[in-house]
Amino acid sequence: MKHLVRFLSFQLIFLFLAVAVLAQKQTVKRPVENTSKTFEVRLPLTITDLKKNLIICQESKEKTAVKDKPPAHCFKKDDFVVLENGVRQRISFFTDKKTNPPFYVGVLMDTSPSTAGKMALFKRAASEFLYEVVRLRKDKAAFMTFDDKINLIQDFTDKLDLLDRAVGKVKKVGSQTALYDAIWQLSDEKLRNAPGRRVIVVITDGADTISRAKLNDAIDIAQRTETTIFGISTKEGFPDKGSDIKTETGKDKSDNYLTRLCEETGGAAFFASDNYALEKAFKKISEALRSQYIITYRPKNQRYDGRKRRIEVRFKNKENTDKYRIRSKTEYRSVRDTLK
Repeated sequence: MKHLVRFLSFQLIFLFLAVAVLAQKQTVKRPVENTSKTFEVRLPLTITDLKKNLIICQESKEKTAVKDKPPAHCFKKDDFVVLENGVRQRISFFTDKKTNPPFYVGVLMDTSPSTAGKMALFKRAASEFLYEVVRLRKDKAAFMTFDDKINLIQDFTDKLDLLDRAVGKVKKVGSQTALYDAIWQLSDEKLRNAPGRRVIVVITDGADTISRAKLNDAIDIAQRTETTIFGISTKEGFPDKGSDIKTETGKDKSDNYLTRLCEETGGAAFFASDNYALEKAFKKISEALRSQYIITYRPKNQRYDGRKRRIEVRFKNKENTDKYRIRSKTEYRSVRDTLK
C-alpha cells in the first residue's frame, strides 16, 4: 500500500511540473506575435533647386560656392516633415551622405532590335557608370539585359572586372521589349532582400511590347520592395540635339510611361539624344545616389488594409520651401509582402 501511495505521489508531481512548463512556453510566445505586426517605410530623398539642379552636400572649408554649380547645403533630420494621408509621422531614423547604407544597383539594358545600332554606345556608357558608382567593398551592382528574354548576366558584386566582363558579353539583340517583366524580376528576386538602398537604372529606346506585367505592376513591385528607378530613354529625333531633356510636346506615350515609372518610385527619367547626353544622364544618376538622404518612419496606421497611402515630405521652414524641391516616393500600398 505504501508503494502505491508513493507511486501516485510521484505521478502527481510529474504531471504538475509538465503543466507548469507547458504554460510557461505558451506565455513566452505571445509577445513575438504582437511585435511582428509593425512595419516601417523607408524614403530616399534627393533635393534640387527650382531649376532642377541637384543640391549636393559638399564637405568643404570654402565659404563661397563653386562657380556654375548649385550652392552646397546640407540638410538634417529636423529640416523635414513627413505626412502619410495627411497625418504627420514621427521620423525614426535619418541618414545622409556620410551615414547612408551601401546601395545595390541593378543596371537593365535594352537589347531589343531597335538598339542594334546603339549597342556599342550603350555598353560603353553602362561600363563607365558602373566604374564610377560602385565603391569597392561597400556598394554592389548587377547587370541584366532584356528583349523578348530577360538575362541576368552578372549577379550583385563589387568586383568591377566581373561587371565589365558582363557588359562586354552582350553581342546579340532579341525580338521584343519586356521592360516591365525585367523590372518585376529584378525587384522581386534580387532586390527584395538586399541589405541596403535598392536602385534600378534602365536604359531603353522604346516601349514595352511583350511583358505580362503592366506599368502599374512594375510600379507596385518597386514600391513594395523600396526600389528607386532611374530611366534613360535614347530615342532619336529629339527637338534639340544639344539637350538631354525633351520638351513636353516632344514626348510620346512610352516616354510618359517611363517618367511615371521613375517618379512614382522616387527616381527620375532622362532623355538622351546623343553620346554626350547619355553620359551626362548617367553622371546625374551617380550624383543623385551619392547625395541622397534616407528618412525612415513607422506609420501610425499599422493595418495591412491593401490601400494606397499618399506620402508627402515637406520642409519644415518656408525659406527652404521657397528655394528647394524634394524628390521622393509619393505613395505605397499597405500590403503584407509575402511574395518570394
